[in-house]
Amino acid sequence: MGFFNKVFKFIANASMPTYKFENNQIAFKTNTENYLEYDLGNYDMKTRHDPFVFEAYTISNEELFLEYVKTDNNTSWNGQAVSLYEDFFKSKLKLNSFETLEKKELGNYIFKVKKVNENFVLHLIYIWTVSTNIFIVDMKGNLYKKLLSELDSNYEYNFEKEEKASVNFNISIVKDNCLQGFFNASN
Repeated sequence: MGFFNKVFKFIANASMPTYKFENNQIAFKTNTENYLEYDLGNYDMKTRHDPFVFEAYTISNEELFLEYVKTDNNTSWNGQAVSLYEDFFKSKLKLNSFETLEKKELGNYIFKVKKVNENFVLHLIYIWTVSTNIFIVDMKGNLYKKLLSELDSNYEYNFEKEEKASVNFNISIVKDNCLQGFFNASN
């Protein structure tokens, strides 16, 4: 009986989503049984549409900007999604420089601290699954530190003294896909 319980528990944990949004909170799978929850407070949410997308939306508040993209099964990205997003971000906001100061990859997560125009830092969190891509820009670094520390207990944040900024985003990679072709039907 113990063997079947272990198999059932493994299947149940594997089927837990990496990310979820409900009750004004975003939550992230941090280990096999727990989620790290992050309260959004007041936020703005916009649904995004594209023929190659099953579900997409952006969420923004004073500290975070999140873009959730769940593509159809027959859709593929025309490059690495995180690289395409960074290039799109830099181009759309007309940034002169967007230098990576830190990069950590843990499972389905990529964490980056980016220096913007040599003035301030932004924190990027990228989460991927088979058909879902989540891009998060954390302006203050609070979610970045909390989530990365939860996934890596040895992580030390070294950017407390760096200037942080609050940026008002009204961009979407899904919204601009028809013009720039970030993803399309698989051949």
